[in-house]
Amino acid sequence: MVSLHFYNRVFPCRAGQTVLEVLLENGQDVPYSCKMGVCVTCVMRVEEGDVPALAQDGLRESMAAQGHFLPCVCQPTSDMRVVNIDQQDLFGPTVVQDIEYLQQDICRVFLEPTTPLYYRAGQFMNLRREDGLARSYSLASVPKMDSRLEFHIKRLERGQMSNWIMDDLKPGDHLGVQGPMGNCFYQPGRADQNMLLIGNGTGLAPLIGIARDALFSGHTARVRLYHGSQTVAGLYLGDTLRALQAAHDNFHYIPCVSRQAEPEGYRKGRADDVAFSDLPDLKDWRVFLCGYPPMVNSAKDRALAASAEVVDIYTDPYELKDLRKQPRS
Repeated sequence: MVSLHFYNRVFPCRAGQTVLEVLLENGQDVPYSCKMGVCVTCVMRVEEGDVPALAQDGLRESMAAQGHFLPCVCQPTSDMRVVNIDQQDLFGPTVVQDIEYLQQDICRVFLEPTTPLYYRAGQFMNLRREDGLARSYSLASVPKMDSRLEFHIKRLERGQMSNWIMDDLKPGDHLGVQGPMGNCFYQPGRADQNMLLIGNGTGLAPLIGIARDALFSGHTARVRLYHGSQTVAGLYLGDTLRALQAAHDNFHYIPCVSRQAEPEGYRKGRADDVAFSDLPDLKDWRVFLCGYPPMVNSAKDRALAASAEVVDIYTDPYELKDLRKQPRS
């Protein structure tokens, strides 16, 4: 059994355990969010010991060279001495330009970075408030088309960040941003390749950015976007998407509701069920799946079964940190 040294404490680390699991198991107050090596919220620095290559995958070369690593995916093979880093070093400043309340529990937040920021539509960033609380949100904006960063925020019953944003954040406030991260974005090339986009809830955010980016870039093949919710009230930006459909013959927006009789213009059923019913053969299609992990993971399997190639499937599932200890239905 190897030992994990964290400041003046030493903890045993069992085979297969990650550094983050050991620290949380022993009551240490360390930042984290996704626990999957994606969001970079938990990044730490090693002072002594070897870091497995996987624990630095996705970090900038300069960070890896300085000993930074992701404790949530780091399974030590020998003793390690690790420390926290100054999270402020990872975040750049932005100013809140506007907040648009779309539904009772959804808003759009527009941020202006104080320094130029390069990103791809559909990637995600970590937003951090002044007390250090940070959460990951996907970008809905397109860098070639929009001057501001756009995020869609849904109020969660026990969501510390989402409730604060909905109730207290106002234009002129400052937020730190870290990123961008993620590989769920449109890549130019193969403009004749059909694209299927499926999302539920605020999983629409990256999809609307990806669709706009593709159309702006001259994508000529079909782009079909299925957005789902239990009720019509859970869908948003429908008018924007219908206007996009009217402007582009190859773009189709299909809103889906699963728990009420569908009104005119909506499809009955979950977005993924409706999509795979419409498109049973996805050979040579590019597929984007965004939203709750159970839907994203199931839809990925179904896309593969429908003959989509694994290299053509892009996913952006979002974990709900505040609800992690509650079973999902």
